[in-house]
Amino acid sequence: MKRILKFPQIFMALLLLAIVACSDDDDNDVPQITPDPSIVDLAVGSTELTTLVDALIRADLVNTLQGDGPFTVFAPTNDAFNTFLSDNDFSSLDEVPTDLLTDVLLNHVVSGNNTSGSLNTGYVSSLSTAGAEDRALSLFINTDGGVNINGVADVTTADVTASNGVVHVIDAVIGLPNIVDHAVSNPDLSSLVGALTDGGNTTFTDLLSDTATSFTVFAPVNTAFSSFTNPNGNELTTILSYHVVSGDAAFSDELMNMYVTTAATNGDGDALSQYINIDDGVTINGASSVAAADIVATNGVIHAVDAVIDLPTVVTFAVADPNFSTLVDALTTLTPSVDFAGVLSAQDGDGDDPFTVFAPTNDAFAALSAIPAEADLIPILQHHVIAEANIRSTDLTQNGDTTTPATLEGDTFTITLPGTDDNIGDITDGAGNMGIGIIAVDVQAYNGVIHVVNQVLLPDTN
Repeated sequence: MKRILKFPQIFMALLLLAIVACSDDDDNDVPQITPDPSIVDLAVGSTELTTLVDALIRADLVNTLQGDGPFTVFAPTNDAFNTFLSDNDFSSLDEVPTDLLTDVLLNHVVSGNNTSGSLNTGYVSSLSTAGAEDRALSLFINTDGGVNINGVADVTTADVTASNGVVHVIDAVIGLPNIVDHAVSNPDLSSLVGALTDGGNTTFTDLLSDTATSFTVFAPVNTAFSSFTNPNGNELTTILSYHVVSGDAAFSDELMNMYVTTAATNGDGDALSQYINIDDGVTINGASSVAAADIVATNGVIHAVDAVIDLPTVVTFAVADPNFSTLVDALTTLTPSVDFAGVLSAQDGDGDDPFTVFAPTNDAFAALSAIPAEADLIPILQHHVIAEANIRSTDLTQNGDTTTPATLEGDTFTITLPGTDDNIGDITDGAGNMGIGIIAVDVQAYNGVIHVVNQVLLPDTN
């Protein structure tokens, strides 16, 4: 890391006396030196920033950076631009597409008057809207031993004050970061990067560098990895995939209490679900909280989380989703003689997994005149579970009836697709009650699948 230097005081005096080589008043494209220099004026007066000035003119950003601001500009030197051009196979600045050049330049500009003393390690937003969904790209500022941006550019000369902001000269051009670039640049995500690339694995880096797809990544910080014991012995690759949502950049202002589909799959290749709750911050599966949100990349967004998100069982979702709080109470407190949680947590063939669970909502239980006592409640709960089967909605007969395998209680019931009214499907339970609605399907756990129902299913008590 280079030591931060201050501009010589003589620079400002010379700047005020300087006459720009191209100072013809009729040439409106070339910025002019003024007695109270703007950011652009400072760049014009510096021999090591001539390429930056040319780039600003070509991208038509001169007027922007002569505006009121205030702006903080990380200004790449001529050598930095030469390296950037060479690394990207451009023989000259003229070969860089104008829209790309504009995005790159704006990614060096931050709102506000941020001197080196006021910069802290963390993320700021640049003026470049080259992020997913046209969001402003994030810049990672690291102030450990100097000032570094996105792990690629060091500030070599700091705090050059202008009338409309401040300039920090840097030794490299800051490219447009994808998700992998952001993960690599943040030292608090080094354990994640190490896990993703362990043994030379390129699966994740290839996937998350894809600019044709948008991703949401819940990225565990280093302390999350150090405290994770992997109690179920699940494959780390699958666990890492479970932190990735492919096909959508879900920013914090778009999140709600919802299920999303991840890149991880069970043994049958079914994509695993993830439950997001925003009632108190943002939590995932009730176990991991977002500590830093909306790290914007060109191909998606990262949310840093404080715990590794293990692969979910059907119990995981029942506990995490507040819509199932009465069901959880029924499976635990109200039926102490049966270890429903233990039975339904089995995975990898260690029990009667996989399970298909038809989960009644709180409203479904509330519609009962009363929740039955334990002896009657146990067979009712068992009537909602089919063991040794992962029956997804696509496994049901379309435009017809499907009789299920026997439930844990022993009866079967019938599912009719499509359902009536707003129901996805209708159920006739073991007791012959009709019109029970399936209102959500395919909440996929690692050891089974949940379908949500709006009434409690009753077995045939005869």
